[in-house]
Amino acid sequence: MHNLLAALMFFTRLPFWRICSVPSECFRHVVSYWSLCGWLTGGVMALAFWLFSLWFPIPVAVLLAFCARLFLTGALHEDGLADFFDGFGGGRDREGILRIMKDSHIGSYGVLGLILYYLLAFSLLVSLPVPLIPWVLWVADPFCKFVCSFMLVFLPYARKVEESKAKVVYTRMSTSEWVANAVGGLLPLYLLPFSYWGMLLFPCVLFVALVCLLKRRLGGYTGDCCGALFLLCELACWLGAVAVTYNF
Repeated sequence: MHNLLAALMFFTRLPFWRICSVPSECFRHVVSYWSLCGWLTGGVMALAFWLFSLWFPIPVAVLLAFCARLFLTGALHEDGLADFFDGFGGGRDREGILRIMKDSHIGSYGVLGLILYYLLAFSLLVSLPVPLIPWVLWVADPFCKFVCSFMLVFLPYARKVEESKAKVVYTRMSTSEWVANAVGGLLPLYLLPFSYWGMLLFPCVLFVALVCLLKRRLGGYTGDCCGALFLLCELACWLGAVAVTYNF
């Protein structure tokens, strides 16, 4: 329970710290419960879209759903995505990439990356059938967090512990944590029509490609990379949903 609370504290801005305090060691296990946190963040996004769609045009409801998750998470993953674009866009070698990603200032690659990310995300979601949008939002979030958690299997941490922004290095998952992670990522799939399960291949393929990139350029991952990979894989999942809608 403490590990799950630590994950909710880490990945959201809700005051779970008022429930109880958790040992600092628990924050090393937050990725194990990342997909379960996706039930909350993805569910809030889906619920926000559904509610706002009752009152506003669909494009406005999509934008407000984005705002709801940004408010809930404090733009945690978006910060990582911007740093990822800055680092890989401006860094020429491993040391340069890590140095740029650690810089708190956003650069031109980060700004352009976020703009293009949200333009594409918005365009993809408004292209989907309206009744399908909340289910895609709810399923893609925890599933892509489950997929990205495999980063801990394939890559080591790229920095020293004391150089980490959050001063936390994630630990490998135990068997029980893998079970919880799999349940969190796979159980929501039953909310999605079976004909759309093909969209799940898109984030898996992109994840493999990004892991290869990280292994070649960094020799590991950072916290920023975790956030970036999640958002990019989620974007690929939405892309897959559009591909299924218009091609099958």
